[in-house]
Amino acid sequence: MTAWSGRSGRRFGRERPPRARGVWIATVVGVLVVLLVFTAGFLPLVGFLGGVTATTAGLVPFPFVRVTLVTVLGGLVVLGLLVLAVTRRRTVAAWVPVVLAVLVTIAVTVYPLVAVAVGSADRAGDVWPIITDLVRRVTG
Repeated sequence: MTAWSGRSGRRFGRERPPRARGVWIATVVGVLVVLLVFTAGFLPLVGFLGGVTATTAGLVPFPFVRVTLVTVLGGLVVLGLLVLAVTRRRTVAAWVPVVLAVLVTIAVTVYPLVAVAVGSADRAGDVWPIITDLVRRVTG
């Protein structure tokens, strides 16, 4: 093959089909939805839960290390899924990782709320024996 043969692709094998416009649309929509959920859902929720923990002097526990770990790992998974979406050649194959990335983002957003609720329930179980002991002491 020479440069004058009119082929601009590879010398061996078949050329790849071009990326569909829907792939770019799916990826941009996925990035925008993930950023929207993160900024409008995750950040205010974590700020609220951190504030509740601060105002209750630790009675409502905030598992900082676990939330940070889940956030970092979830962010890596979302990033990988969005990269997978942009590397697809067909539109349908790009939408699947985009939807999965949005679902992972929602799961990471809900995790701090679940973790605080579980921690508070555990803490409430520890509080009842103290309250009953105080009531018993006061009533004699």
